[in-house]
Amino acid sequence: MHLSEATWTDAADLDTDLAVLPVGSTEQHGPHGPLGTDVLTAEAVAEAGAEAYDGEVVVAPAIPVGVAEEHRHFAGTLWVGEDTFRDYVGETIASLASHGWDRVVVVNGHGGNVDALREICGRVTRDGTAYAVPLTWFDAVDAPDMGHGGPVETSLLLATDPELVRSARLEASAADAADSWGEFEHGVNLAYDTEAFSENGTVGDPRAASADRGAALLDAASEALADVLASVRDRCRNN
Repeated sequence: MHLSEATWTDAADLDTDLAVLPVGSTEQHGPHGPLGTDVLTAEAVAEAGAEAYDGEVVVAPAIPVGVAEEHRHFAGTLWVGEDTFRDYVGETIASLASHGWDRVVVVNGHGGNVDALREICGRVTRDGTAYAVPLTWFDAVDAPDMGHGGPVETSLLLATDPELVRSARLEASAADAADSWGEFEHGVNLAYDTEAFSENGTVGDPRAASADRGAALLDAASEALADVLASVRDRCRNN
C-alpha cells in the first residue's frame, strides 16, 4: 500500500508491521540524467520490491533531498547536512512506528546517504523506536561499473522513466566524464567535490546503458528487497 495514495482508514485497516521508506537525492547526473535520478530509482526499487514480497507492506513517500554537497557546483543540486538528514529520516521512521509499522527497510538510491543511514537506522533500532535497516539498491545487485550517471543508473532509468533520459546528450556526457569516482592516492580520496575530477559530473560511460539491462537490474534489486523484507519480518530485534 502506498501511503500517499491511501486514506487514513485504509492505513488503519492494514495488517502489517513492515514499511519501506525510499530515500534519494536531488543532484546532477551529467547532462543526460535527471536531477531526480537517485530518488526515482529508489522509488522504482521500493515499489517493485514491495510487489515481489509475499505479504503486505507499507510504501512511504520518498525523501527526495539527501547528503549531496559534493555536487553543489552543478545547477539544481539540493542538499542538507548529515545531522539534518539523520534527524529527518529518524523522525520519519518514528512516525511510521507510531502507527505500528515498526519494521522498516530504507531503500536508498544515493551513495552520499550511506553512512548517515547506517548510523540513524542503528540508533532507532538500539533505542527501541523501530527495527530499521538500510538497503542501497546498487550495492544489492551486480553493478561493478556503477559510476555516477553512468551505465547502471542510466540503464535503470531507461527501463523505468525513459522519457527523462536525454539520449541525444549521451555522447557529450561520455566525452567529458571521469573514468572513476574521486582522486585516490594510497587509499585517500584527495577530492571532496565532483567538479574536481569530472568536468560535467558524469562518472562512467552512459552510452553502455540499455533498457534491457535496466529491467534486469530492477528485477535483481526488487528480489533483494523482497528477501530483506522477509528477513526483517522474521528477525528478533535484540539480536
